[in-house]
Amino acid sequence: MPAANTRQHYGSVTKTFHWLTALLILTVIPLGIVAQRWSFDTSDALAIKATLFSIHKTVGLTLFFVALARIAWAVTQAKPGPLHPDRKLETFAAETVHWALYASLVVVPLTGWIHHAATEGFAPIWWPFGQNLPFVPKDVDLAHTFASLHIIFERVLIISLGLHIAGALKHAWIDRDATLARMLPGANPKVPNYDHTTTASPAIAAFAAYGLALLVGAGLGMFGHQEGPATPQLEAVASDWQVTDGTLAITVTQLGAPVTGQFADWTAAITFDETVTDGVAGQVDVTISVPSLSLGSVTTQALGAEFFNASDFATATFSAPITVTDGAYLADGTVTIRGITVPATLPFTLALQDGIANVEARTQLSRLSFGMGETAYPDESSVGFAVDVAISLTASRDTATPIAN
Repeated sequence: MPAANTRQHYGSVTKTFHWLTALLILTVIPLGIVAQRWSFDTSDALAIKATLFSIHKTVGLTLFFVALARIAWAVTQAKPGPLHPDRKLETFAAETVHWALYASLVVVPLTGWIHHAATEGFAPIWWPFGQNLPFVPKDVDLAHTFASLHIIFERVLIISLGLHIAGALKHAWIDRDATLARMLPGANPKVPNYDHTTTASPAIAAFAAYGLALLVGAGLGMFGHQEGPATPQLEAVASDWQVTDGTLAITVTQLGAPVTGQFADWTAAITFDETVTDGVAGQVDVTISVPSLSLGSVTTQALGAEFFNASDFATATFSAPITVTDGAYLADGTVTIRGITVPATLPFTLALQDGIANVEARTQLSRLSFGMGETAYPDESSVGFAVDVAISLTASRDTATPIAN
């Protein structure tokens, strides 16, 4: 069988691309559905869920590159015409579905890839070139947008695929013509030589269908803010030193990979006497809005009952006197999470200039100290025990209005 197409028949390369694409689609869609619905309430279940998602993503990325190669080949080839060119509406519908399918083969895996690249943690792609994309930052809102686009375009793919299969079966079982047969491997049926002029209207109709899908998705609120546990509104605090800028980040280890996130809302009441060179120099009291945590793809899991239990424990606190010993600064006090209070030591560096303080601090806590995951994840095979805490802030003695971060 010739490799190239003719005006009557598909060549072996086109047939190979067609059936390879079909195999990948019929693999990746069920994998995604199963992975999404798979529980993660135990360590073993989480590992299986991650594996399913990794396979889904890897197959999807394979589909993306196969689709690009298929499209590149298709534009160089003659396209066999329809066997019933007199059926104008049917021909228009078939070509519209083909355009929708071609677009889906690109945009569905691409939006999934961008969502993955913008998200911290969970289920790596099994490809050698890493998990990131140029110009795609780790960003919660960006990840949510492309996750929504991925779902919407996947629905277009499923509908287009169903119509494509239904059309092929109609030709085989009702029309009893060679439309399906000429795409089968090794088949080379005799077909009439009809002239067919391709117009832009099916492509326009396909892209209009995508526009409609986006409108429906927007109408269903898929691009809206993700609902989570109620976030308490932290009041601004009176403080000798007002935090003007800062980050409160945590890093956990999931399935052997670090996942870093931040609490978006927290306040700090700080008293500090920079003239003290030995002994107690002040006090720090921090209140954190737990539901403001963003931890990549594991945010929902982290805020759930097994870990932070943000619905029942909406705030966490850290309170400590600030001491200075031989030029080293230390906040040695307690941290309260999930209603459990444990000792916590926070060494930090301090740079003071013109009434502006820059602080960098790091410490490590254990999730088990707060009863996090001790039932479902009693070992470190899925979720590590250690939680690294990193604080970076700038504070000013002169800021008149208390602010919250």
